[in-house]
Amino acid sequence: MLNIAVRAARAAGNQILRYANRVDTLTISKKQHNDFVSEVDRLAEQEIIRIIRKAYPNHAILAEESGEQLGKAKAGNEECIWIIDPLDGTTNFLHGFPQYAVSVALQRNGELDQGVIYDPLRNELFTASRGAGALLNDRRIRVTGREGLEGALLGTGFPFRNVECLNAYLAMFQDLLPSSAGIRRAGAAALDLAYVAAGRLDGFWEIGLRKWDMAAGALMIQEAGGVVSDFSGGKNFMETGNVVAGTLKLHPKIVKAIKPHRIESIQS
Repeated sequence: MLNIAVRAARAAGNQILRYANRVDTLTISKKQHNDFVSEVDRLAEQEIIRIIRKAYPNHAILAEESGEQLGKAKAGNEECIWIIDPLDGTTNFLHGFPQYAVSVALQRNGELDQGVIYDPLRNELFTASRGAGALLNDRRIRVTGREGLEGALLGTGFPFRNVECLNAYLAMFQDLLPSSAGIRRAGAAALDLAYVAAGRLDGFWEIGLRKWDMAAGALMIQEAGGVVSDFSGGKNFMETGNVVAGTLKLHPKIVKAIKPHRIESIQS
């Protein structure tokens, strides 16, 4: 199953690279406020679905652009759902800002089981399998040993779809920034989460993500020795869309810092 996810992510990445230098020729539409989709998103998603459907015709698929396609695996009555973001960081891609990726995850019986995040520009392939650890280009990765906010480099994302949450978000930002070494906002949550798993960031938080933004990255962090939760420290981040990730000791300190401003759920 991991091999299929890798094959699908690489195929989508090839589609993305074909258009990277001719973005001006693409048809672009607006899904909602500050949320865009291009024909590259759709072509990349079609490639992923084609490869998954060929290998597992009865599996369910939840994809950003085409929505939910129901199905069940025959073997063992396992409920298998592929969770797909064909181009995380579409706005970056459309502006030529080199920070975007493909995210493919498999959820089996309610548990995240396989995850792949592929950065086609850098040819970096992040993978994780439940119980088997996380890798970057076949090299094992681990979260950092950071224990507190002092010296920590954090990642985040603005609530660009939900501007009504901006005041709460800025209050979180204001409480975390002075205590940390800095905060980075690169515009592709899947890569941010992969970077936490790989030790490039010590922690991450964001309001209002979708399942396809974080499924693969969440598994990756857990398999790399880190912690992922919702804003209350619980396990409902996939449902609420609000996520906090970090090392074992840093994670609760981020949760504590944002607790006074937290928003329960804003997924739409």
